[in-house]
Amino acid sequence: MRPIFKKLHLLEQRLFLFINGRLHNPFLSFWLVYLTHLGGATSTIGINILIWALCPQPWSTTGLQALAALAVSHIPVAVAKKLYPRLRPYLALPDIHTFRNPLKDHSFPSGHTTAIFASTVPYMIASPPLTAVLLPLACIVGFSRIYIGLHYPSDVMAGAVIGSGVAAGTLALWF
Repeated sequence: MRPIFKKLHLLEQRLFLFINGRLHNPFLSFWLVYLTHLGGATSTIGINILIWALCPQPWSTTGLQALAALAVSHIPVAVAKKLYPRLRPYLALPDIHTFRNPLKDHSFPSGHTTAIFASTVPYMIASPPLTAVLLPLACIVGFSRIYIGLHYPSDVMAGAVIGSGVAAGTLALWF
């Protein structure tokens, strides 16, 4: 590994260990174990289907756009997980805090982070004031993935970039 990549890798591990270890406390553990599920398939698909089916225009269309972005965003995630089979932190590092039934597939990129950004960006673009609530919520989901020992910071960053990029592209191509 080249010296710059080695330094970046060590920096990322330190950041991961700080978030996963030093920040651990009962309050965060309680909330983040539940909030992390907002990036899961059940939540992202379910909430967007409900908005698409039950809300008036323009929210119905925004819900459909979010569903389309969510579906498309998982293509690059699946490809990246095949091309870059990175072990999850709790499997690669000793003494990592994780919770019941941790995932066993590859770590890079974070699918939950991709999903929450792909799902929320269309709403943020449709109504910029919603960004004040949705962006911190999406970031909390990403942070939770590190906190519970399932992803490195670069996994989360990649997921945020993929989800946001696919959502922006979906809206740009919507006709």
